[in-house]
Amino acid sequence: MPVQRPGNRPTLEAVAERAGVSRATASRVVNGGDGVRAHLADKVREAVRDLGYVPNPAARTLVTRRTDAVAVIIAEPEVRVFSDPFFSRQVRGISKELTAHDTQLVLLLAEDRGDYDRIGRYLAGGHVDGALAFSLHTDDPLPAITRRLGMPTVYGGRPGWTTPGEAEGVTYVDADNRGGARAAVRYLLERGRERIAHIAGPLDQTSAADRLSGYRDVLPAADPALVVEGDFTVAGGARAMAELLGRGDGVDAVFAANDLMATGALRVLREAGRAVPADVAVVGFDDAEPVAECADPPLTTVRQDIEGMGRLMARLLLHTLSGDGDGGTTAGPVITATELVRRASA
Repeated sequence: MPVQRPGNRPTLEAVAERAGVSRATASRVVNGGDGVRAHLADKVREAVRDLGYVPNPAARTLVTRRTDAVAVIIAEPEVRVFSDPFFSRQVRGISKELTAHDTQLVLLLAEDRGDYDRIGRYLAGGHVDGALAFSLHTDDPLPAITRRLGMPTVYGGRPGWTTPGEAEGVTYVDADNRGGARAAVRYLLERGRERIAHIAGPLDQTSAADRLSGYRDVLPAADPALVVEGDFTVAGGARAMAELLGRGDGVDAVFAANDLMATGALRVLREAGRAVPADVAVVGFDDAEPVAECADPPLTTVRQDIEGMGRLMARLLLHTLSGDGDGGTTAGPVITATELVRRASA
């Protein structure tokens, strides 16, 4: 391919002249339009290769009204996004799917309320064709922003906004959080555990609320003192475990709402001289590499296909953007299966 120097880049006019077609015909071929006879399209593509022509992105956007970029919006602080393997795996899945469709990923983080003004301005500026959003909290303003802008959006996780009608028609991808939690607690009961505690995630997030509901499905009469709310971090799990031990309730098993909190619980149990699983069995949720396998002892946990869910989110959005959908969302909720993975901690 010829080297392109500043001021010497081949133009669309040069492509059209070399191919022996009009500029409009060359433009339709370059921008993926229809209505050009096959032999003429072949000539244009050959001219593009011979000249080393690279379309001007701004000009292409004017023609196609597409940026070929998607915003990935995570409603969490930067420190958590880059320390929790859940986010890296989900973004990896999204990135793989977008890359396969020649679409750029633009990462936007919403750490506090002020960030939503910035994100709203960016989305309104026409920089992206659609959005993928996850880890939203119950009162998150993002759904209202994307709805006002008419921005095609797919969510990771069940919508938690409570205004009637707001969640209607929303496309989202989630794991069977409630069913996975039920499997974890039933397993602990089958292992003979009698005082099973739950370290919940932040209950303004639907994944945490659903996992707590699964725990209560199996143990409807459980002592409320056996449930402590954490924050999906190692430190939060450690604080919750210390609180449970401080209550002196004879806990012999713990189901933590994610693997990071489970590893925090393991650390506190070890420091307190409690053997795992002999004294206290521990089960997590996520099966997030390398956390679960590298825990001491390796963590029994509920596996969800985090990367696969990311790919599916991207696939649903791209389906909408391709024009195969209705211009909004393309499907109802998609709930993926979970699986209990047995290791040494329980």
